[in-house]
Amino acid sequence: MLTVNKLLPQGKGLASVLLQRAANLTLDWDTRQKSRFDAADSQGRALGVFLPRGAVVRGGDVLVAEDGSLITVIAQPQTVMVVRACAEHGSPFDLLRAAYHLGNRHVALELRPDRLQLEPDHVLADMLRQMHLIVSEELAAFEPESGAYAAGASAGQAGHGHGHGHGHGHGHAHDHAHGHDHQHGHDHSPGHVHGPGCKHDH
Repeated sequence: MLTVNKLLPQGKGLASVLLQRAANLTLDWDTRQKSRFDAADSQGRALGVFLPRGAVVRGGDVLVAEDGSLITVIAQPQTVMVVRACAEHGSPFDLLRAAYHLGNRHVALELRPDRLQLEPDHVLADMLRQMHLIVSEELAAFEPESGAYAAGASAGQAGHGHGHGHGHGHGHAHDHAHGHDHQHGHDHSPGHVHGPGCKHDH
């Protein structure tokens, strides 16, 4: 078994020709959030990965084996719950409010400009539909936020670990819940499903 104990976020500093020769390793999110795991790369080599505690591997990251060989990580597509705003019955602000409530529940969440992605959960799906959001399931790579205070946080897509040092806390508690129950008298019952285009009757 080949030992791997070094991670280069997005292969930073490596020449493209080296990356083209590298083996590949396809991993789902459950494995990529672990600092220690066994795997087999595209060349059939058995790998024992031992990274610093708390390390998160992102799609596009490069692992370095003890013999100096490189392995490019590919984020394996998996079933994710995709949440979008409903143009007919809500607004894009609904996504922001949903992210707030999901964050309060410590849900692993991927933020995109037009949608949220999370691991499937029927209870959360019902809650989101009652907030007038369109919920569906799709097959996609899952790259949730690392958290603003994670060491070397590689927040969001593909681990852009810029380390700006902002902290993004700004001292604001941002407790903008405002009692937003937002039922609006709509009958968004748990059994109600928003389809494509959200063309349902109210």
